[in-house]
Amino acid sequence: MREPALHAASIRRVVVTVRLFAVLRERAGRDAMELELPDGATTEDALAAVADEPGLAEIVGRVPLTVAVNRSYANGEQVLDDGDEIALVPPVSGGANATVHARIVDERLSQDAVTARVGSPQAGAIVTFQGTTRDVDRLDYEAYGEMALERIEQILADCVEKHGLAAAAAEHRVGAVPLGEPSVVVAVSAPHRPEAFAGAREAIDRIKAEAPIWKREVEVTAEGETASWVDGALPGDQVRPPTPSVD
Repeated sequence: MREPALHAASIRRVVVTVRLFAVLRERAGRDAMELELPDGATTEDALAAVADEPGLAEIVGRVPLTVAVNRSYANGEQVLDDGDEIALVPPVSGGANATVHARIVDERLSQDAVTARVGSPQAGAIVTFQGTTRDVDRLDYEAYGEMALERIEQILADCVEKHGLAAAAAEHRVGAVPLGEPSVVVAVSAPHRPEAFAGAREAIDRIKAEAPIWKREVEVTAEGETASWVDGALPGDQVRPPTPSVD
């Protein structure tokens, strides 16, 4: 006896929001999309569905991606829930009483202001680092702002605990950053200089490696502008691109 077909409405579905950044956003022509997926779908299933969207198949198959679910990096087997927010992240470009400050802004950064954040009676050393635009007319920065801020805050807290810092602060700029202007400023303070140097070095290295922030190099000539995204490292666990189907 043939089993009766299930009514479509009886099959549970989950709806997730997918946020797109950098080259993915440009190729899709939008910064977010909604996907309706079957119950039990994983992050890899979501990636395969994104690859079916117009303009994204080639780029999803070619560019290594990390997936973040609700602002935490996830592997490809994580099961999705209805209402989850997914971000596709291309390669990017002492503790309890210590002060941690993080900010992402679209305005010019002040090294003095960030350094002032880490002043402390316990600090015998303050180390400040700033990264500036070089070699090109400007850098255009794009970020998954909410997650980047949380990630930078966690990095600074880790550095405070690991190196016994008195305080740590970091600010990153988004948008257009002209030649010679800072795009990121990191400042830390500690009782002694070895800890301060080590803490500042780890903070900036991890921010560059882990925060979902991308940059595009822009050259301006009489004929107009040319721009290209800067290659970077992939944060978190890489999600495998979908295998092309064979008809």
